[in-house]
Amino acid sequence: MGLIVAFSKIHSIGCYTDTPISSGTFILEYTGPRLTIEEADERYSDQEETYLFGLANGKQVIDGYGTAAFINHSCEPNCETTEDEDGRVWIFALRDIAAGEELTYDYGLYDGAADDPSTCVCGAKTCRGTLYSPEEIQRRAAEGNSAMCKSE
Repeated sequence: MGLIVAFSKIHSIGCYTDTPISSGTFILEYTGPRLTIEEADERYSDQEETYLFGLANGKQVIDGYGTAAFINHSCEPNCETTEDEDGRVWIFALRDIAAGEELTYDYGLYDGAADDPSTCVCGAKTCRGTLYSPEEIQRRAAEGNSAMCKSE
């Protein structure tokens, strides 16, 4: 399978496949150095755009580089990520993907500034309006933070 990094209608640059991919197929690994949350915050304190992937341990992120870093978010993704016990992140096809289609997964953000809506522009019919996970949206709503709620 060939992957191409090119202009994206979703956001800036995206990752596309030049061949069909069957549901369940391993596509690639999200690679890059591991940083602590504190290191990442310091390194990117003045940058709006990063390629950080939060790991399940809640203490580290992958500072992404390579093709996988250009896979954009969608509220109706065609890929999913899986983290193994060693903290390696694998990207698989969630459904059949046509040649020429942009690869996407749901970022499911779970942290960020209280006033940061992390607005989503994926264009999906079921777009949440934010890159935050449904669980994070509920948590923030329970805390009275409506800055990210799509309906408001």
